[in-house]
Amino acid sequence: MILIDTHTHLYSEKFSEDIDQIIARAQENQITYFFLPAIDSSYMKSMYELEKKYPNHMGLMMGLHPTSVKPDNYEKELKLVEDQFKQRDFYAVGEIGIDLYWDKSTLDIQKDAFQRQIRLAKAKKLPIVIHCREAFDEIFEVLEEEKSPELFGVFHCFTGTFKQAQKAISFQMKLGIGGVVTFKNGKIDQFLHQIDLKHIVLETDSPYLAPKPFRGKRNESSYLRVIAEKVASLYDVSIEEVAKITTQNAIEVFQPLNLER
Repeated sequence: MILIDTHTHLYSEKFSEDIDQIIARAQENQITYFFLPAIDSSYMKSMYELEKKYPNHMGLMMGLHPTSVKPDNYEKELKLVEDQFKQRDFYAVGEIGIDLYWDKSTLDIQKDAFQRQIRLAKAKKLPIVIHCREAFDEIFEVLEEEKSPELFGVFHCFTGTFKQAQKAISFQMKLGIGGVVTFKNGKIDQFLHQIDLKHIVLETDSPYLAPKPFRGKRNESSYLRVIAEKVASLYDVSIEEVAKITTQNAIEVFQPLNLER
């Protein structure tokens, strides 16, 4: 059985003291591959260092996180993203999107950064990984403008309604399901089983959003097994079946991915 954590910030300073143990615990739970979304230039060095340490297990993305889109430097940050793509390969453009929870005043430049990075992904024939917080309408508006056969990816940390899930899937997006599926007030557990597993990938978003019974503590990739078990119970299938389908879905999105390397 192989599980893939499609979204984890293992390069975070929250893991700096025990990253080797974190990776070991994940591998003990059959989580063998990790996709690392970018945030901004301040995390780039630590992300590359982690890839160098675990070259056979880390898949790097590159992009500018919406909460790092600021009027005084987002053009510079976007230029840096573009320059990185000229220097090396990545598995996706991410995480990108719109976040109106922290700052509504930057909506216009967030949309601009989101759209420009979508176009970069389409030009590179790469998936996008979307961050959406209190911004479903705004995200869908941009996706509608950019809709094309080249637009595909993952709707990271999906927390929307059944209708919003269907709409995300219509844009060739897989739904990234994480710890929220175990929350009493998460709500996605009420309808997730109505969505074909072929549209689902698993993620932790560690160190954030730890699943029950670890809620409120530092999240880590080994907890992906807890998420997989919850998804299995919602679909009334074995965890092995969930692992098989969601791993294949991840490979489909992030190709080329050689799990044997």
